[in-house]
Amino acid sequence: MKLLVLDAGHCLNLALARLAHRRSDTELVIEPGLNIDAALLREVAPAAVIIPPLSAPMEIEPAAVVAHGEGVDACLAACRETDTPLVWCVSDQLYQDGFETPIDEHVIPAPRDESLRRLIAIGDRIRAGHPRHLIVRLGPLFALEGGHAWLSGVIDSLVSGEEVRAAQDVIFCPTAADAVAMALVGMLHQLACGSNAWGAYHLAGTEPVSAYTFTTMVRTQLSTRLEGLGEQIALGEVKALKHHHDQPLRRVLNCRRVLEAFGVHQKPWRLEVGRLLDEWCQARRASRIEEGGTTS
Repeated sequence: MKLLVLDAGHCLNLALARLAHRRSDTELVIEPGLNIDAALLREVAPAAVIIPPLSAPMEIEPAAVVAHGEGVDACLAACRETDTPLVWCVSDQLYQDGFETPIDEHVIPAPRDESLRRLIAIGDRIRAGHPRHLIVRLGPLFALEGGHAWLSGVIDSLVSGEEVRAAQDVIFCPTAADAVAMALVGMLHQLACGSNAWGAYHLAGTEPVSAYTFTTMVRTQLSTRLEGLGEQIALGEVKALKHHHDQPLRRVLNCRRVLEAFGVHQKPWRLEVGRLLDEWCQARRASRIEEGGTTS
């Protein structure tokens, strides 16, 4: 199965590339941006086009959100002209105000922000005019490399002794990019084999948590691992921020439908973080050995 993945360098893009390298049944063609056309799709003839999510659309310039939406619109037009399946991954931040209970797939986001509403309108056009689509709403992605990787930035800041500021009153479900890559490829293989389960799905890690608690856990585990490497590093501190003074804002995605339709289980984010920190430490140890340093 050949997949056309857009936005080269995105952490999800790199996770898909790692996965495809380990599999003999999946091939990736990677494009740097989102502005593709029907001619390219006819040339590549992919089984699907995958658009990685725009990370934290509430926290970036509205112009960047609008530009992303224009790119998705261009992809949609090309996919409709060539009848190519489209996979659009989106951030849980489209649920701008959150919900007290876990959010089901049938709940369409209704953000107040104008640029975010443009993304919702694009989703409406996809659902109305392109039956073979997946809209996959994701919790905050984390990875060790690539754009929007989050975890890599937290590690770099802590190791550099910098203060890391994280919200204490925004609750969500962190999601490993590697887990999303595995889920997407598995879903697309099932669809290619005759499943007709197109539509909108939620995919996120297990256990709702605040950004502050997540970052604090990363700091604690990183400190333990560095001590195991024999390194004494004064890690930066984690500072709690409060944005919602009355009650925490919850963006917890209910991922039941992706399990029922495709058998995709949520992965515990704590285990994924632990695995990635082990990988980071192994790479750091190997680098020290190459440089002639000592290890314990």
